Amino acid sequence: MTSQKDSNMIIVTFPSGMQLETEVADTPEKILFGLAFREGLPSNAGMLYIFETSDRHRMHTKGFKIPVDMIWADESRHIVHIVANAEPCEKDPCPFYGPPPENARYVIEAAAGFIAQEHVEPGMELKFTLRM
Repeated sequence: MTSQKDSNMIIVTFPSGMQLETEVADTPEKILFGLAFREGLPSNAGMLYIFETSDRHRMHTKGFKIPVDMIWADESRHIVHIVANAEPCEKDPCPFYGPPPENARYVIEAAAGFIAQEHVEPGMELKFTLRM
């Protein structure tokens, strides 16, 4: 797997002004494994999944070692669904999270507690900035 420094980074800005540095899940391996096998995650870091199409995408935490918060956003980058404190899953069957009530194009995974800390809720608009 490539390290976080070898990946595209997108800064996700929340209405509070908080910026989350997200690694883009832009390879088949990252899409499949995401944050699996990681020992920790800084409070200002996360993973951003950008799907080819908007749909009611589901996520899982198979192989994760840490709990995460999940945020689904639509094409216009408005939050449509959240899941706080999705627990790691070591072995099958692992639960799926979602699907969101509306189609989503993006899913952000952040350290557990981020949603509560930043008062994240459906309807909020996010801003994305590519870091090169």
